[in-house]
Amino acid sequence: MRWLVGWSGAAVPHGRSGARGPGANDTAHGRGSSRGGSGGNGFGGDAGRGGSAGHGRAQRYGNGQDGPDGRAGRGAYGGYSPYDSYGPYGYAPHTAFVPDGSEFDDGALQPVGAQVLWGGPDPLWAVGDWRPDEIRVVEAEPGNRLAVFGCCGASDEELRIGLVAARGGAFRHLSAWPGSYTAVACVGRRITVLADLAGVRPVFHAPWAGGTAYATAALPIADLIEAQLDIGHLAAMLACPDAPEALGDGTPYQGVRRVPPGHALIVRDGGSREIAAYETSGSLVVGAPPTDPETAVEGVRDALVEAVRTRLTAPRHATEQDFDGPGQGAGARDPGPVPGMGPAERRAARGGPAPGVGADLSGGPASGTLALLAAGLPGMPGTVFGAGAAGAGERLLAVTFNDLTYHGRTHHGSADGSPHGGGSAPGGTRPHGDTGHHDDTRRQGGARRGDDGQQEHDPGRRPLDENAELERARVLAENPRLHHVVVTGREEALPYADLAAGPLTDEPGPSLVFAERHRHRLSAGSADHFVGLGAREVLDAHPARLADLLLDRRRRHLVRPVAALARAEGRTAGRALLVPVTVYRAARRLGRTSYRDGLQETAAQLRDGTVAATASDAYPDGGRSAAEASVAALTWCRPGPAARWLTGEALAEVALRLDAAAHARPSVERPGERRARAALARRAADHRVFEQAAEIRGQRLHAPYFDNQVVRAARALPESLRVRPGARAAVLRSVLAGAGIHELPPGWGAPVHAPHHAAERAGLRLAADQLLQLFEAPLLADAGLVEARVVRKAIRRAADGEALALDGLADLVAMELWLGRLLARRGTCWTGSTAPRAAAAGVVPAGSRPGRPLPTTPTLPPPPRG
Repeated sequence: MRWLVGWSGAAVPHGRSGARGPGANDTAHGRGSSRGGSGGNGFGGDAGRGGSAGHGRAQRYGNGQDGPDGRAGRGAYGGYSPYDSYGPYGYAPHTAFVPDGSEFDDGALQPVGAQVLWGGPDPLWAVGDWRPDEIRVVEAEPGNRLAVFGCCGASDEELRIGLVAARGGAFRHLSAWPGSYTAVACVGRRITVLADLAGVRPVFHAPWAGGTAYATAALPIADLIEAQLDIGHLAAMLACPDAPEALGDGTPYQGVRRVPPGHALIVRDGGSREIAAYETSGSLVVGAPPTDPETAVEGVRDALVEAVRTRLTAPRHATEQDFDGPGQGAGARDPGPVPGMGPAERRAARGGPAPGVGADLSGGPASGTLALLAAGLPGMPGTVFGAGAAGAGERLLAVTFNDLTYHGRTHHGSADGSPHGGGSAPGGTRPHGDTGHHDDTRRQGGARRGDDGQQEHDPGRRPLDENAELERARVLAENPRLHHVVVTGREEALPYADLAAGPLTDEPGPSLVFAERHRHRLSAGSADHFVGLGAREVLDAHPARLADLLLDRRRRHLVRPVAALARAEGRTAGRALLVPVTVYRAARRLGRTSYRDGLQETAAQLRDGTVAATASDAYPDGGRSAAEASVAALTWCRPGPAARWLTGEALAEVALRLDAAAHARPSVERPGERRARAALARRAADHRVFEQAAEIRGQRLHAPYFDNQVVRAARALPESLRVRPGARAAVLRSVLAGAGIHELPPGWGAPVHAPHHAAERAGLRLAADQLLQLFEAPLLADAGLVEARVVRKAIRRAADGEALALDGLADLVAMELWLGRLLARRGTCWTGSTAPRAAAAGVVPAGSRPGRPLPTTPTLPPPPRG
């Protein structure tokens, strides 16, 4: 896991350490004055504080300065005595040594394995296996710096121009470059950290030591402030994961807050914190004409092409095992042919991705678009030269996942490794059409091959529409610039496989259940690998947008989407005739329901117990239809699938959160816009957990659909275009046409209707014993969120083959796994003589919060002599 962390220290009150005498304001950035306090050999203070000038380095407290009570400070503790009743921030009891990040701070508090980007009173670190080109720091003038983390397509000169604009307050410019990145602007004592529009690169913050600590991960901040678990937030993540009203700006850790997508954290002089929006939710012009559809599609095309080009023009990377070691001859990288193993399998056995650029490939439009763009844009998309791979620098590695466990009870997975038909995103939620099922002329594993070298398929074992998408993937793979590899999986790649292994992610997410499935596919991928996740949330229309059309009195635009739902319901003629009336009534009801009333209705639904009573219901034959799912989504807020497993107390607490949000501030957004933003934020959060859970060292996953510029361009699409059936495929077809790609397989972009529960049920049956042991004494039950006997009973019944509604069970399993891994850790994200303890010492039941009190001072070493 890679993250950045920093803090902005509070200003020292006048008369306290380092701020004595008329010379206190004469020192800045290493310029000191002998008129300061009794600083002997101290460094110059920051921002006009400090004693006499020393080594010319700006630091907070000089060695030998007076302590807050007037006694001589001890240099080993930064100029104040840690045994005083006062702290360096006035009368605050916190006595942690706050360093400036310089190399002179022996034993200072700092992140484990961090590299210092800059010191001073507002230090910034980068933690993890960052590549050299993923961290860029520019300085416009002394004291004004900009750091960019991630893949950014801006030049150094453009970064400096953005820093100058941010100095004047126009920090939106820092989000206008192509790519996926986090920008941190330091202008004097003002720190500005931007969260992206989707939520893939969030920012977390918390007050600490009189100042503000911030990071791109919540766990290091929780460790820093020694936070406990926020059980109410965990309940909200299970009960209403799509509702920002229930989640708020909280995190699973008490006291750690999240910056909402499209907002920036602004910290001034350490103490003043502001969350400011840099992206408007709608047009500021009253009665502005709608955007021309052709112009909007061209904007999406340009943004997506530029997003892919940014990744292609970035430096190429390869892991150390891809090259010969010292003293080894040519070919030492690969031991040669192994019976039953191909080159990609041997590389995967060595534990590293292929060098260069690759992509998922499916018959679906989203991942297929990225693969074709990456292979067709000018440049060298393939492996790096010198790596010894076939076709180096010429062909892009396209990866397909094929599940061989489908024998009438399971089905093969999608290219993104999830178990759902039609290419769902990781985490087991509804498919989003960005990836699909594959077939190809090459294979890995034990798939049977026909006389022509292709895999044999039994149409009786797979739905016909899945076979059609596999055929589309095979046709796409005929592109001469694609090097196609099929990764096959059996029981070892089913959901719930190998739950005991896996890293600790920053937050819980359903992708933990499917992590092994993801890693099985990505191990055959490239060092830079494109995935098509997020296309549905970014390009498609949320069903609630039908209510927005009614509010705009554009009823005629409802005809095509409602007719498509009726055709999908064509199994029963009577039900198909009722679909238009049912959908229209639900959309009209949503349009006439206020934001407050909608939240209160959901809160009442959680309180009355009807949600939890459906945990043992039988699974409907064929599952919920598209029309039923659309009608259920036509609300301001609705419970998630895991809500049925929660206790009444947990649901009541979430209901209180919804009631508080309903009375706090009314929403000025329309229901469709708000629900679409919430769905995008939810999918981005799932993708972030997916990246961490399935992380392979040396590999970077790129999801261009989540980029700021792509999200902005997609938001300009008119609603009338979004609600059309096949709108996403039509937009992506225009993107490919603009890049010169016109020949696509027949039926490209057609939806795939597959039983997305089949693989999950098969994996649950195989892992039933492990799951029963996991819920023998679950931490979720200790927290009062679930009843262990109810979950165990459902697992036993599902293992026996009963058709139960298991929606949300993967969320429960993932959160239980995450809690166990969090509480089992013995380390912390920080090191130093005053490093805090690890966060979350235990799960505190709902009735006994806020939990154990934390000590006000950490354990300190004995005072130095002399």
